[in-house]
Amino acid sequence: MEATKYTPESIRSLATQPGVYCFYNRQDVLIYVGKAKDIRKRVSSYFNNAKQHNLKTRRMVAEIATIAFTIVNSEYEALLLENNLIKQNQPRYNILLKDGKTYPYLCVTKERFPRVISTRKVSPQLGQYYGPFTDLRAMYRILALIKQLYPIRTCTYNLTAANVSKGKFKVCLEYHIGNCRGPCEGLQEEVSYNQDIAQVTYLLKGHLHAVKKDLREKMYQAAQSQAYEEAQTFKEKLDALTTYQVKSLVINPKVGDLDVFGIVSSEQSAFVSYLQIKNGAITFTQTTELKKKLEEADSDLLPLAILHFREKYRSEATEVLTNLPLSISLDTLTLTVPQIGDKKKLVMLAVKNSLFYKKERFIKNERYQEKANKILLLLQQDLQLQHLPLHIECFDNSNIQGNHPVAAMVCFRDGKPARSEYRHFNIKKVTGPDDFASMNEVVHRRYKRLIEEKKSLPDLIVIDGGKGQLNAAVASLKALNIHDQVPIISIAKRLEEIYCPGDAYPIHISKQSASLKLIQRLRDEAHRFAITFHRKKRSRASLQGELEAIPGIGPKTIDKLLLHFKSVKNIKEASATDLAQQIGSKKAALLKAHF
Repeated sequence: MEATKYTPESIRSLATQPGVYCFYNRQDVLIYVGKAKDIRKRVSSYFNNAKQHNLKTRRMVAEIATIAFTIVNSEYEALLLENNLIKQNQPRYNILLKDGKTYPYLCVTKERFPRVISTRKVSPQLGQYYGPFTDLRAMYRILALIKQLYPIRTCTYNLTAANVSKGKFKVCLEYHIGNCRGPCEGLQEEVSYNQDIAQVTYLLKGHLHAVKKDLREKMYQAAQSQAYEEAQTFKEKLDALTTYQVKSLVINPKVGDLDVFGIVSSEQSAFVSYLQIKNGAITFTQTTELKKKLEEADSDLLPLAILHFREKYRSEATEVLTNLPLSISLDTLTLTVPQIGDKKKLVMLAVKNSLFYKKERFIKNERYQEKANKILLLLQQDLQLQHLPLHIECFDNSNIQGNHPVAAMVCFRDGKPARSEYRHFNIKKVTGPDDFASMNEVVHRRYKRLIEEKKSLPDLIVIDGGKGQLNAAVASLKALNIHDQVPIISIAKRLEEIYCPGDAYPIHISKQSASLKLIQRLRDEAHRFAITFHRKKRSRASLQGELEAIPGIGPKTIDKLLLHFKSVKNIKEASATDLAQQIGSKKAALLKAHF
């Protein structure tokens, strides 16, 4: 979506209609997407009364360089556009609705004599999908019921009319035990088979009353024709369906099809529980945690969650029940906050699930924190530190024969990674493969900046390396006059020995000790972070060299391409139109011809 960009100083030029606004930083990277009834009023609120905003919001506002917006007809259209932009761009300050794992679906295949199969991959060409199923036992129960009610084939034969007429296939054991009627040999007509498939789709959609009505009619017809054995078969199938329905959590068949949402919050997260109701029965549920980025209100989070779950689970319900009144209109959906009756019970059940999930998360975090504190106390004891090392930073270098030298710093707070505080460093003053000088440079740059910004120093510094790297880092701390303020150690890979400044002999911590494992985890994380950055830099340099070889493509053009497209893969896959928007049609043609 290409739109006119505005600066924070030109907010008065923004529209006053409903729509979506986008914030970009100085690198023209999208950092936040929001929706509003009045775009100008909403965007202005970020820049007015800054003291009322929390720290994260103030940090985001400080990054805003340009603003773009799109006018839409309604709040619902704004919600849809906001949802799509967040999914496509994953802005840093937006809540990202992610699924922890891939749930299975049941698929009725698009082929002559369709099959019913379970799969975790969705390919519309394969057939019609139902689900996903968050409860595997429920899915297998439905499959068993389908097998009991209808003789659907399980083979993978290509049952075209030509193949069947040529007698290419023979019936299998499933036919002989009565689970299949032998369409592979033409023993069952396609019309009859498709009637069974139609009933299967009713069952998968949760329309049990339609399936029961069909079975009951067939039972009566068989009885009237004095085909009592056939009537008994239909009765047994009807009983099996009734038993299955009883095992489902039925609220009230009169309730019909509903989507039910319950949301509760803490300061850092919101917990949303979703119940899908079909014919008064809960077909499946899911509860998820949304990490708040800017202390968003529940009324802002819930519409996005409703849209996400309905899209993911392909809900066709026209009524949504919630525990929170929403001012936004969701197109043709009816939003209700029930006060009494079965609908109220459903909402309270969703809230109960959300509260349970919230409680479990709290207990889990408390247990983790208690364990982390024990490890940090042990680390303090093993290293004889004056203060508990709640804030630890670890450094590592990475280069290949001195080429593209880089370094990385990772930060752990309360014994766990604080990834937003990780930092990369390009080595600027050192030429050649000199790990000691590189370590000296990055440590000096890191803590000189912290001092200038008047930020707190860490409780412990860890260096990946031996005595040489440790001495280089200590020299930087001495140059900054903070060497006596921050404890510093290094860990040597070969024997996992811990070195301290001024000590001739290393400290040996038990290999089974949780404190040593924490130091190793810091070292490994710093190494991973440095290596990843080094690979990206090598890849970027390789791409830059390849682009420089193209006549007519200069350094400024290369920088512009890399800034916008991020990778060689994206540049190669970009259309001529997209390239032309960035570097002009002539240079775009040169690039497309080269690739």
